[in-house]
Amino acid sequence: VRVECVVSDGYGIGESPLWDEKESSLLCVDITGRKVCRWNSVTKQVQAIAVDAPVSSVALRKSGDYVLTLGTRFAALQWKEQLVTTITHVDKDKPNNRFNDGKVDPAGRYFAGTMAEEIRPAVLERHQGSLYTLCSDLSVVKHFDQVDISNGLDWSLDHRTFFYIDSLSYSVDAFDYDLQTGKIGNRRSIYKLEKEESIPDGMCIDTEGKLWVACYDGGRVIRLDPETGKYLQRADL
Repeated sequence: VRVECVVSDGYGIGESPLWDEKESSLLCVDITGRKVCRWNSVTKQVQAIAVDAPVSSVALRKSGDYVLTLGTRFAALQWKEQLVTTITHVDKDKPNNRFNDGKVDPAGRYFAGTMAEEIRPAVLERHQGSLYTLCSDLSVVKHFDQVDISNGLDWSLDHRTFFYIDSLSYSVDAFDYDLQTGKIGNRRSIYKLEKEESIPDGMCIDTEGKLWVACYDGGRVIRLDPETGKYLQRADL
């Protein structure tokens, strides 16, 4: 495995890496820099589109182009036209909120959660966020509220379990998942981080069904077995 830095300059908070096979490109967002970036693996060039609010995640659209979580909006991005169109707002009663991490489920639903704007890293008004789903008919489902920092999301390889992190809980949680309806239930903690492990942030699942969790301000990612709740290994960065 070879790790290569492809983009390094001018990023405030880089998030939401996404591979676009059709464009042979890697996308990411800069939350505080308010831009969506795309690195072309063929030309090695980077393009960036500025947006009007903190942008925290990006996802592919079946019809082409992208969907964003932008401020407290789900929004569509037409790349060539550099046009952003609002799909819907959430948390309208909380002007200090913004979206954070987001990811698309195996059926094409866009899950994303909100949080209060930070005073400084990991310091914010508590319990202001919620977890939402943008469905294919552009309706929005609110799953729960009282979230501190909505973060890592992914699904088990059999699509029957949804994994989720609320960072300040220091817990990686699992839910039963119904792929047909997108409903979640039976929340439980599968791994609790110690304070010295730092704050759990982004998360993904590997081809063996194990979870990798990035530890904010910890300089590492850790690998967990969601079936047994066991800590397997760590990779220091």
